[in-house]
Amino acid sequence: MKLVSKIIWGILFIIVFIVALKNMDREATLAFFSGYEVHGPLPLVLLAFTVIGFVLGVLAMTPTVFRHRRDLSKQRKAIKTMQQEGEAKELARSQPPSPDSIVGA
Repeated sequence: MKLVSKIIWGILFIIVFIVALKNMDREATLAFFSGYEVHGPLPLVLLAFTVIGFVLGVLAMTPTVFRHRRDLSKQRKAIKTMQQEGEAKELARSQPPSPDSIVGA
């Protein structure tokens, strides 16, 4: 299945690369709020904004990832203490009962 996935991604990459090469002569103009305009080849502009979107997405997910990691470590510690308590109970059950002590005999 991994091989099929890699083949599909490879074919998709080749198709996108060919389309980008065919459209290098296309000019894209980006107009910003202050009247500033950026001109550049269409594939490069699309690539730049895709990368910027990816970076912003990763930055937006960072707090959530760290929160989940912190929660996971807390849960692992709780599981470890519960296992230790269970092992201590099992050890106590496996010990023979202590004999009654006779006082004053």
